[in-house]
Order: sequence, then structure tokens, then C-alpha cells
Amino acid sequence: MLRKMIGDRTEGVLSRLVPLLQRHHVTPNALTLSGLVINAVAAYCYYRGLTAAAGCVILFAGLFDMLDGVLARAGGSATPIGAFTDSVADRYSDFFMFGGILAFFAKDGDLARTLLVLIILCGTFLVSYTRARAELVIPGCAVGLMERPERIILLAAGSIFGFFNITLWLLAVLTHLTAFYRIYYTFKTDRASSEVPAR
Repeated sequence: MLRKMIGDRTEGVLSRLVPLLQRHHVTPNALTLSGLVINAVAAYCYYRGLTAAAGCVILFAGLFDMLDGVLARAGGSATPIGAFTDSVADRYSDFFMFGGILAFFAKDGDLARTLLVLIILCGTFLVSYTRARAELVIPGCAVGLMERPERIILLAAGSIFGFFNITLWLLAVLTHLTAFYRIYYTFKTDRASSEVPAR
């Protein structure tokens, strides 16, 4: 949802960086992998309890996540395999971020919040998985509130501005609500298409 709202505006700003990147022979895949490495740094910050620093780092990594697509489209090199690579890197980035938080709580023996982060990890992957599987059945399933940009912004805001625990609870609830809504939307759309009379 957030990607649709700000996508065009953000792309216009980021496209100004494209000539500089092309001049230095930076590829979209290099940006994707750079974002992955930066998210691993964020995971380490979370593990060390440097929550505000981790929030800033994941926002910086998000810049690379947006730039790779802008660069690919500007250079005419956007391909299905590139989108696949980006999606896989996003899943690893999600694992790094929440894995770092989980390791921090586990290290401190905080069982309740360790389990809470496990619930978030499950919800995060289900949001992506339900869409991927749904789009084998229906034309599109980019619905629901908590897609990756929303998760990143919420996590970063909570980390930087000091409402981290509330953020974790929101993520635990909203990721699963998004996954459940995508399941409902898939069944509803498939049923509606099945009921359309043949001409």
C-alpha cells in the first residue's frame, strides 16, 4: 500500500542518482546485495542493544532496496530474475533484522519477547508467502496493510523514537492480520471468478 502511495514521488527523486551510479558501473544486483549486507549490520546493532542505531541503519538499507529497482528500470535491465533476486534478498534481510532482535532477547533470557519476535518472523514470512502462492491462483494479491515498506518504517520509527516494545506488538498482530486478509482475499477472488458465467 505504502509503495503505491509514495512510489512515483520517491522514484522521481532517486532517479537523479541514476547517472552517477551508471557512471561508476554500479549494477542493480550490487545495490541489492549491498542492502542485504547493511541489514546484517543492523542485525548486529540490535543484538548489541543499539536499537536507535539499528533503526537508522535499516532506513539506510531501505535506500538501496529502492534504488536497485529504479536503476534497473532506468537502464532497461529490469528482468524477472532480477525481481526474484530482490525478493530473496528481502527475505534474508527480514531474517537478519528480526533475528538480531530475537538473539538480543534470547541472550538476556527474555522468553516472552523472544517468542514475540518468533511470532513476528512467522507473520513476516507469511505475508510474502501468501502473496506468492495466491498469485498462482489469482491475478494479483498485493493487498493488506503490512507489506515490507510499512514493516521497515514502523520498525525503524519504533527503534529510533523509543516505542520499540509497542512496535513489536504491532508487528506481531498486523503481519498476521495481513496474511489472513490475503488468504481471505484469495478465496473470495477465486470464488468470484468461478461464478462468472461463461460467454
